Amino acid sequence: MAWLALLLAGTLQAQLAPEQRRSDFETLGPDLQAMQRDDARNPAMLWVQQGAQLWQRPAGAQQRACASCHGEVQRLRGVAARYPAFDASSGGALNLAQRIQRCRTQQQRAAPWPSESEELLALEALVALQSRGLPLSPPADPRLLPVREQGRALYVQRLGQLNLSCAQCHDQRWGQRLGGTLIPQAHPNSYPQYRLEWQGLGSLQRRLRSCLSGVRAQPWPLGAPELVALELYLAERARGLSLESPGVRP
Repeated sequence: MAWLALLLAGTLQAQLAPEQRRSDFETLGPDLQAMQRDDARNPAMLWVQQGAQLWQRPAGAQQRACASCHGEVQRLRGVAARYPAFDASSGGALNLAQRIQRCRTQQQRAAPWPSESEELLALEALVALQSRGLPLSPPADPRLLPVREQGRALYVQRLGQLNLSCAQCHDQRWGQRLGGTLIPQAHPNSYPQYRLEWQGLGSLQRRLRSCLSGVRAQPWPLGAPELVALELYLAERARGLSLESPGVRP
C-alpha cells in the first residue's frame, strides 16, 4: 500500500504550502472577529438553536428524532471535521448536509428538506458546532481519490466568460484586493456561515455557486457531484485548520 500513499500525497499536494495557510477569519475587521467569537452576538447561533430543537423532534413515519439514534448531539464531536466522506451506496462522496438528508429519509422515513432550507442549515450548523476548535481532518480514504482529484481539477480549471479558475484568485492572489475587497484563501472551515451580504446562514455550496456566477459560468445545481468534489478538495487543501463553524463573514 506504500505506492498508494505516495500517489495520494502527490496527487493531492496543495498549491498553498501548509505554513502559508491562513483562515479567512484573519482577514476580518475587529468587529466581525468579535461577532464570530461571541456566541451571544453571532447571528448564526439562531440557526443552531433551531437545530437543537429539530434534534429532539420526532419526524417521519418512524416518529424518530435524531436524538433517538445518536443521543446527545455532543457525542458527534469530530464528525463535521471529517466530511465530505465516502458513501458506500453510491461509491462517491457525501457532504455533511447530504448525510443528514440520508438519515432523514432512511432512518426517519421523512421527506428530505429542500437544499439550503432553514431546517437543513440549522441541523448542519448544530452538528458542525460540536467540532469547533478541532482541526479539519478529511479522510485519507483511497476510495475518495477519484473524487478528490476531480475537485482538484475543477479548482484549477478556467471557467466562465471571465476565463478564471479558483486557483488564480485564492492561491495566486490571496491577500490582494479585487474591487476593493480583500481576496481570501477561501478555506471551508467556517461553514455553514452567516454572511452579511446574505443576511442569513448559507452553505459552502451556496458560496461556490456565487463564485461561479461571479466568473460568469453556469453554476452547478446544489448537491451536484462537481460541488461535492470541490468541497472534498477544499477540505484537503485546508487540512489542519481549526473548524470555526458557524462563522461570520462580510
